[in-house]
Amino acid sequence: MNLQLFFSPIDLPENLANNSVGAQIQFLTHENFKIKNCDLALIGLTDHRGAEQSQNEVEAVEKIREKFYRLKKGIGRYRIGDLGNLKSGESLEDTHARVREICEYLLGLKIVPILIGGTQDLSFGQYQAYEALPELVTLLNVDAMLDLEASGAENSTFLDKILTYTPNYLFSYNHLGHQSYLVAQDHLAVLDKLYFEAMRLGEIREHYLEVEPLVRMANLMTFDITAIRSADAPGNLKAQPFGLSGEEACQICWYAGMNEKLSSISISEYSPALDDQHAKTASVIATMLWYFVEGYYNRKDSGKFETGEYTKYVVSQEGTDDTMIFYKSKATDKWWMLVTFGDKHSQKAYLPCSYKDYTNATHGDLPDRWIKAQAKLI
Repeated sequence: MNLQLFFSPIDLPENLANNSVGAQIQFLTHENFKIKNCDLALIGLTDHRGAEQSQNEVEAVEKIREKFYRLKKGIGRYRIGDLGNLKSGESLEDTHARVREICEYLLGLKIVPILIGGTQDLSFGQYQAYEALPELVTLLNVDAMLDLEASGAENSTFLDKILTYTPNYLFSYNHLGHQSYLVAQDHLAVLDKLYFEAMRLGEIREHYLEVEPLVRMANLMTFDITAIRSADAPGNLKAQPFGLSGEEACQICWYAGMNEKLSSISISEYSPALDDQHAKTASVIATMLWYFVEGYYNRKDSGKFETGEYTKYVVSQEGTDDTMIFYKSKATDKWWMLVTFGDKHSQKAYLPCSYKDYTNATHGDLPDRWIKAQAKLI
């Protein structure tokens, strides 16, 4: 694929310190650029037609890049490529198709697309890129709202397209950070009926350790910065006084980066015209990207559960011959539960979980996510 046909070149950063993130980046316009030498690929999205109001999204990705490239490099050898800004299509649907094509190409090369800018409906193209893959996928959406509205702008209705898309390769849709007074109860009922998981803002505050397994389930993540409170991220058309803190948003991105299954991420809905004079929101997004990259280069779990890398725990179910099996990583202390299904339970799925799920099982309580997984797999 000739990537330069799809992307508009960007102004290369100047006067970067040798130990900065930007000094480690490979740019598509460099003569010796080779996409196969990249682990991660940064993609700017500038199409804003999915929003109710037009915004200067080119400025948005420029602001984010400016902040990101001046951060200090973390651990490991960075292999990050910046492809530039994806050229928008003649229609919004054309842009969705281009996002899909580029992400599909990168996923085929085992390269993680990092999409920044644009409206969140562009993550529909991100999701479509997984259609050709053999396994079912789990999508994690971090958003203060649930974009299942019957009418309105594309970025407030696009989730219905994902949930009803054919062919159906969506194993689970998980939602993180919604605020109850911004979400219709019948929309939450839809998620519950489909055995999907949703964790509202208050639950995050009360049980923050339960966030990590939810993130670890995901194959792809989309993050609408409306989920971040306006004090930390004012540059958003629907900014809310309550929400995740900037630190919590970075923690979620750290979890996402460390998730060996997660193979693409998008961060959307930044409006620089609404940001403060210091471009605070761009700084928060840049730091989120930094934590995602750091998490990626700290991946440690192999997923080889029947090896000495994991401790196996067998929990008996009182009054029956049934057992539940849990695994704990010796490297990271993370937990998984085994779910069997199919003919004579011959097929296996290893579901991320928490220590709380394990302790609940030891007291005879089946974990809720185990029940939901069984319901989806039957």
